[in-house]
Amino acid sequence: MGRKRHTAEEIVAKLRQVDVLMAQGRPVADAVRSIGVTEVTYYRWRNEYGGLKGDQVKRLKELETENDRQRRHGDQRIFLDDGVQQQNKISRLDRR
Repeated sequence: MGRKRHTAEEIVAKLRQVDVLMAQGRPVADAVRSIGVTEVTYYRWRNEYGGLKGDQVKRLKELETENDRQRRHGDQRIFLDDGVQQQNKISRLDRR
């Protein structure tokens, strides 16, 4: 059986669906099985996305993407700053 990557919005919808089923008296194992994932996956999703709404999940993913991008570019800026500092040291030595 192949693996499926669920979008954040799908995950939130499935978590809500399990909540409804459990409120109707179904055991967790049955409710989780009905959405087509394992209990481990359900608890991992609940830990990461529990309590969030669809628009909040979308914003969370946007922020994570932005942080990753800035982290990558931040590493490049560090190298560029080191290069500028080295050039400044060299130019100060040349003036002497």
